[in-house]
Amino acid sequence: MAVLEHALLPVRAGCEAGFEAAMADARPLIEASPGFISLEIRRPVATGQAYLLLVKWRSVEDHRDGFRQSDRYRQWRALLHHFYDPMPEVGYFGDPL
Repeated sequence: MAVLEHALLPVRAGCEAGFEAAMADARPLIEASPGFISLEIRRPVATGQAYLLLVKWRSVEDHRDGFRQSDRYRQWRALLHHFYDPMPEVGYFGDPL
């Protein structure tokens, strides 16, 4: 069973281009993580909406205990977290019905 990580990324207004460039730099960090399966980022359709982040992992532990405790995550955080207001909340979902 794979796990789908979901987060709405509230990027500060006017910072969208910088965020997208930083995400391109950050993407290889998460893709190199054990248990990583896939990553999808969707742009908002309307101004002021959050980006949608969907990451498929082999398990919650691969994300929470693996990636989030790694040096790769510290680099990810340095590249991306200053774009968010407020900080995103992460949720996990199981197999589709």
